[in-house]
Amino acid sequence: MKKYLAEFIGTMVLVLFGCGTAVVVGCNGAEPNAAYLMTALAFGLAIVAMAYSIGNVSGCHVNPAVSIGVLLTGGMGVVDFICYVIAQCAGALAGAAILAWFVGTGSGLGTNALYQGDVVKSLAIEGVLTCVFVLTILGVTSRSGHNKFAGLVIGLTLTLIHIFGIHFTGTSVNPARSFGPAFFVKGAAWTDLWVFVAAPLAGAIVAAVIWKIIEPED
Repeated sequence: MKKYLAEFIGTMVLVLFGCGTAVVVGCNGAEPNAAYLMTALAFGLAIVAMAYSIGNVSGCHVNPAVSIGVLLTGGMGVVDFICYVIAQCAGALAGAAILAWFVGTGSGLGTNALYQGDVVKSLAIEGVLTCVFVLTILGVTSRSGHNKFAGLVIGLTLTLIHIFGIHFTGTSVNPARSFGPAFFVKGAAWTDLWVFVAAPLAGAIVAAVIWKIIEPED
């Protein structure tokens, strides 16, 4: 149960501080500015903080897309995967609930949105971003990877992905991160949630396939 609790806490922190920063600094993705960069850094730094605090307990997936990538590459079993996803979604709800209590749902809670109202483009963008993110995680946490610096590399990669992706969709690459805020905000965020669930999961599956092809032999 400790690892599931760790995933709950980690995802809660990611949503509260990542989405919370987007709300507090007024990041709307319309143009790159200080708010845009601060939001990207908040998501990245939240991952770094959690990686070095709960990483030794659960691996700090805090993301169903990461968990499915780990599952498909043999890093975890199906039961653990299901329990991880449940814990992550519950953590995202808790983080979004705290944020809603602080700032109200009218703030948008850092929800994601379709790029130019285009489902296909949004699916493609989120799929590519997640593929890069999960592939990085699989590589840096492999036995041949530099595990001592894994948390830092993963956090910096998430920052990079947000710097690029916020303009398009607000950057999800994490079904739980999108689910929590959308659950409370409703409206388009809830209607379009399936995009931010399906695309990251698909991107993660592609990343797992790529990793199995290029994975160094023991």
